[in-house]
Amino acid sequence: MTSPFDVATLDLFRDTSPGQHESLGPAACVLRGHALPWMEALLPAIERIAAAAPFRQLTTPGGGLMSVALTGCGSLGWTSDEYGYRYSRLNPESGKPWPAMPDAFTELARDAAAAAGFADFTPNACLINRYRPGSRMGLHQDKNERDTQAPIVSVSLGMPAVFLFGGFKRSDPAARVPLYHGDVAVWGGADRMRYHGVMPLQDFPHPRLQRQRLNLTFRWVA
Repeated sequence: MTSPFDVATLDLFRDTSPGQHESLGPAACVLRGHALPWMEALLPAIERIAAAAPFRQLTTPGGGLMSVALTGCGSLGWTSDEYGYRYSRLNPESGKPWPAMPDAFTELARDAAAAAGFADFTPNACLINRYRPGSRMGLHQDKNERDTQAPIVSVSLGMPAVFLFGGFKRSDPAARVPLYHGDVAVWGGADRMRYHGVMPLQDFPHPRLQRQRLNLTFRWVA
């Protein structure tokens, strides 16, 4: 049986050509390499967003510090402090609105959602998580959005990761799904409230993004 650490070391920098569709559930899938045609627009856009709204590590309601750093764009951004998790129209660090969502982001999110069976999806928030070696994301549900049927569109860039896709209880078994540069995971509808997370990132630098993984998650909040 392959261990979770072996999974992440397989085919680390394989070329996942657009068009490969791997089902994770009745309304969940991974679109292999789907983001690759947008790459030359995505990376400069992320740099511009981070210049206007720098990455920062959030404090959880319990007082801990998240191992990933976060920024975002769109009409709403996600934040956390001792009062809880929530969306905000203003960046709490600057007091200014979040950067506008680039056209390439919206185009990619709509295209990936449609390819996964979700027509007419237009996100109004994009969370950008930056993982470094050792960073992880514990199993959780995305439940701060009003519409819990609309899909989550999650784009992986940079270092490979092992995505955990579980059931409707935290204790349910979780599938371990390797994600590579350019892959897009989409889940919504019947699968929207599944627990999911990311295993600790191993230190396998990406040829272009080096020792980081950038994860764009597109949502319709309200």
